Amino acid sequence: MSLAALMSEAISRRLASWPVPYTPVMALDRISGVRMAAAERRSLPLIVERRADGAVMGWISISRAPGAPETGLITYWLGEGFHGHGYMREAAPAAMREAFALMDIQRLRAAVQGDNAPSLAVVRLLGMAPMGEGRIWCPARGRDEPCLWFELPREQALLGQTAGAEVTP
Repeated sequence: MSLAALMSEAISRRLASWPVPYTPVMALDRISGVRMAAAERRSLPLIVERRADGAVMGWISISRAPGAPETGLITYWLGEGFHGHGYMREAAPAAMREAFALMDIQRLRAAVQGDNAPSLAVVRLLGMAPMGEGRIWCPARGRDEPCLWFELPREQALLGQTAGAEVTP
């Protein structure tokens, strides 16, 4: 299954920049753009695949924050059929470690909707501390939306103070 096929209304409403409908052309454009950014160490785009059969399950991306290149912004999602199986519990810590290793960022931040319990569990798993309430621009809906901001400093991540599982990315 492709990324475009996994994007549903329920998933999109939790994401800032993945609209519905999400077409294969839109997915190819996104992948092309983030690959160029990755070549310049501005982004770390990752497809989340199931180990057992290679099924595409979702996406994780860490991108440098606009105007703050020392800060990485993590976004992540899984298709609805992959929720509740612990896949993000394995994938997110591996992505975080790779971002600190490859992008030379000083901190990792996440913006989460306050009622998104699964996403809040991911930021806790990563060891991210709450920064407070804020807003984030959501191009998928053309508006600013409220969110909770979280942060993990590089030193804390490198000291192994996060709860991430040991996995091979």
